[in-house]
Amino acid sequence: MKAIMLGVLAAFFFAAAFIFNHSMELSGGSWVWSGTLRYFFMLPFLALIVIMRGNFLDLLREMRSNWPRWVLWSSVGFGLFYAPLCYSASFAPGWLIAGTWQFTIIAGSLLSPLFYETTHTVNGVVRIRGRIPVKGLMFSLIILIGIALLQVEQASSLSLSYALLAVAPVVFAAFAYPLGNRKMMDVCGDRLDTYQRVFGMTLASMPFWLILAVFGIFTAGMPSRTQVVQSFIVAISSGVIATILFFSATDQVRGNMQKLATVEATQSMEVLFTVLGELVLLSTPLPSLLSWTGMLIIMVGMILHSFRSHGAAPTITTKLCDNKKEMILTDVSTKE
Repeated sequence: MKAIMLGVLAAFFFAAAFIFNHSMELSGGSWVWSGTLRYFFMLPFLALIVIMRGNFLDLLREMRSNWPRWVLWSSVGFGLFYAPLCYSASFAPGWLIAGTWQFTIIAGSLLSPLFYETTHTVNGVVRIRGRIPVKGLMFSLIILIGIALLQVEQASSLSLSYALLAVAPVVFAAFAYPLGNRKMMDVCGDRLDTYQRVFGMTLASMPFWLILAVFGIFTAGMPSRTQVVQSFIVAISSGVIATILFFSATDQVRGNMQKLATVEATQSMEVLFTVLGELVLLSTPLPSLLSWTGMLIIMVGMILHSFRSHGAAPTITTKLCDNKKEMILTDVSTKE
């Protein structure tokens, strides 16, 4: 129960990004500064966490050994993920972006063939190319139906081009986030813990954010004090607190796939928290019944997908051959 509560709290703080990005847009702030300031503020806090854990120098040595890949995939996983989300806030409320963002579960499944799964056997380490989990995608289609319902109201109230500008960047970000993070997991291997990797990726993505900041200075000018304060809130709430809470929740149930699936499913609450937050803080109009239905379907789809992905563990069978046991992997399924 404690892990579930931590997961729900994490979803609450993650929702701050969607709420305040929309708030900054409504107050005239540029999407450029919504993205760059968040990561600028996150950097010292994450550095402090890694330093307190005594892993700072190990991380620097690891980054120096392969810095081009660190910069490339960190820019994809963080830069090309968060900048489009901030841009889409110019065209749609936060609850719509939060709902559409759940497409990342489907995107992660579709990216599976680009990666390998490592399996340890008595004959050594075997690398097997991932495959698209067709059965899992059946549950993902539920999420897609919910997202489609969210877009119906949006499309009816906006022009097609305007609606696409609200949706297309989010879909792009949904692919960039798992792609960059998985590539960085391949680069890091087992040599770094999660906190080191998150801080390392934030540090390595700084060239991207600095370039975007220069672009922002020439196109939108310097950010207002209000936007700086709200970006700081997003950085602490979504970038630091939510991340630590979610990692703590998953660490508590590590090794128990059913409980892990339950914790991951709590992130579907982001959509609901975003709606409530915008209603209270921004006086956003109440979503229509159709939109509420879409959000409910998305949440159900996420829960079903999470349990399905963790329930499809590889099956290992043992047989006797030449008077010795050989472990044979009889079913390999890619899990999200």
